[in-house]
This record gives sequence, C-alpha cells and structure tokens, in this order.
Amino acid sequence: MKHYDFDKVIDRSGSGAIKVDAVEKVFGKAGLTPMWVADMDFETPEFIVDALKQRLEHPVFGYTAEPEDFRPAIMDWIHEHHGWKIESGWISYIPGIVKGIGMAVNALLEKDDKIIIQPPVYHPFRLIPQKNGHEVVFNPLKELPDGGYEMDFENLEAVCDPHCKMLILSNPHNPAGIVWSRETLETLADFCYEKGLIIISDEIHCDMALFGNKHIPFASVSEKAAACSITFGAPSKTFNIAGILCSYAIVPDENLRKKFYGWLEANEFGAAPMFSPIATIAAFRKGEEWRKQMLSYIEGNIELVESFCKERIPQVKPLRPQASFLIWLDCRGLGLDHDSLTSLFIDKACLALNDGEMFSPGGEGFMRLNIGTSRRVIEAALHSLEKAILI
Repeated sequence: MKHYDFDKVIDRSGSGAIKVDAVEKVFGKAGLTPMWVADMDFETPEFIVDALKQRLEHPVFGYTAEPEDFRPAIMDWIHEHHGWKIESGWISYIPGIVKGIGMAVNALLEKDDKIIIQPPVYHPFRLIPQKNGHEVVFNPLKELPDGGYEMDFENLEAVCDPHCKMLILSNPHNPAGIVWSRETLETLADFCYEKGLIIISDEIHCDMALFGNKHIPFASVSEKAAACSITFGAPSKTFNIAGILCSYAIVPDENLRKKFYGWLEANEFGAAPMFSPIATIAAFRKGEEWRKQMLSYIEGNIELVESFCKERIPQVKPLRPQASFLIWLDCRGLGLDHDSLTSLFIDKACLALNDGEMFSPGGEGFMRLNIGTSRRVIEAALHSLEKAILI
C-alpha cells in the first residue's frame, strides 16, 4: 500500500490559484496565509495526473465523445460508498455545481418564482438566484446548545408562500459540515413534495464524511425525495481537482429530467470537455486508498485545531465538522463586531479566511477555516491567531 505525503508544503503562488494569487485583491493585503477558498493544498493524486498525461501524449485535441466508463464509474462509486443505485440515464455532465445551480434556476423557474435557502450557508446559494433576478427567502437553521444546527421546519412552513418553487440544500452542509440525518431529509422531502418545491441538493462534500459519520444522498431517502430533486456531485473537492470542472447532475424523475436536461442539451452545456471525464474516471476507479489517507489526515488537522483552541484561545470555539475540510469557527467569545473581527484575522494575524457574514444571517461572529493543508501551516496559523488575540 502506498503512503501519501500530506505534510508536504506546496508553493501554489504563480499557478493562477485563486486561493493564493487573488489574496491581495480580495483582502487588500499581501502576504496573508490563504485559508479561505475551498480547495486543498495537497498534491492532486498521481493516478489522476497520469491519466491526464496519457491523453496529452496524443497530439490532437479535437472534439471528443464521452468515454464509455464515465457513467459507470459514477454509478459504481455512488452505489459502493452511499448505497444509492442510480441509472445511467439519470446522469448528465455539468460544468461546475455553482454553474449548475444557475442553469437549474434558468431552466426550471419563472420570473416571479422564489428560492429558499437555509443560512448560514454557502454564499452562492444566495448570490446566484439574486443575480438571476429571483427573490431569496431565508429559512435559517436553528443553533443548538452544543453549537451544531438543525433545520427549522416550523419556520419553513411559515416562510414558504405559493411563489416559492425551489429550495437549495447543502448536503453535507457548508460551512458547518453537517451530515444531515435520514429523518431530517425525509421530513424535508415530504414538505417539498407536498408544496411543489424542487430541491437542488449540493452534495459536493459527500465523499468527505469524517469521524464515522455517513453521508445520505437526499434523493435516496424516499420516492418523494427522488421525484422532486436534482442532485449535484463531483470528485473535485475530494480529489482536489476543482479547476478541471468535473461535476455531474443526477435526476431520477423523468419529467424533471426532461425539462432540465432538455435545456442543458439545447444550450450544449451537458457535453463534457476533454479532460473532465478522464479525471472523474481516474478518481473514482483508483482513488479509494488516497481518499482514506486524506480523510485521516484531515481528522488529525481538526483535532489539532480543537485542542489548540481549547487550551490556548478558548474564546474561539471550533464546531467539529462531520464532513469536509472546513471548520466553522465561533468567534463570538472575542466580543468583536464584524469589522474588528475581520481586522483581527487580516491585519493582526495575517490570515485570509471567509468571514461568517458572507454566509447570510446566522453567520455573524463566525469565520470559516480551510484546514485542507499541511499541519505545519495550520500550526503556524493558530500561533499567529493566538498572538494577535493577546496583543
């Protein structure tokens, strides 16, 4: 069995990486440790790189057909890891999940239709509908005494009016890393089916469940869930290939599938570029051992953050993620307003994180920390934050 080195520190500067090369533009200061954009600093595994190199050996890069193993690789991976048996005809390529949300909004909704989101949540869930001219309705998550969250179904009933036609679900949840329970997903499916809401389930972190947690695909929990949902997934977060745009949609319901996929086909958005299927097949056919070792390393990083905060900066309370490489830091114990909190991280600690207000109501006083990097980088960042708080 090969041992993968996740301690290796890789200099990504000059590679065009948004996470690194856009820091000064976004945060107004150079030299910050980048722990914001949700990709990892680990080397993309060699079996994916080798598959891409093999195709690069051919001197012609013309139009290409979908590889025969593209859909089977997705089907087998999802069935083996999540127990959901899907059919080949349910699958379509999409050029990224955020783009897929925009496509679904434009393909399936009318001008006056509203979209429900559950903040604090990944900010494009709000921005994409708004930029496409749709009103966004908030169904905030309820914060639990232990710092976790649950869905507020009473509020959902109250805010869902006849103009609400879509709900965008983060499953697992970003930024809090929640793996939703089957009971929660079944309840949500019942509600949305009865109200005629289309569920867009973003499951991009589904293969990164941690500490014994298990992801449950939304569409797999009931016939009602399958009838009213579109699932978006990708190997990109798990295998650190976000720049290759290898996402896919899964739509079990025939009528919904015809409407959405018909729109994709009409605009030629369902045709994958050359390297996307190659990377997907390599990841799903050869990536299990790498994935296991990566997740074990991520768990160690989470434990490092937890122990450091508890012992040295107890004002900052990390919510343990059940999935993903992102930690939702509760910084309310510092007693700072938004501007002071962001200044603490940027100007004093020299760290670039996503601030909680970005994630809509409920994110105030939080910061999102990306720990998909070398442990040495995380240790240095924590010491910088401790020093900044003590100043």
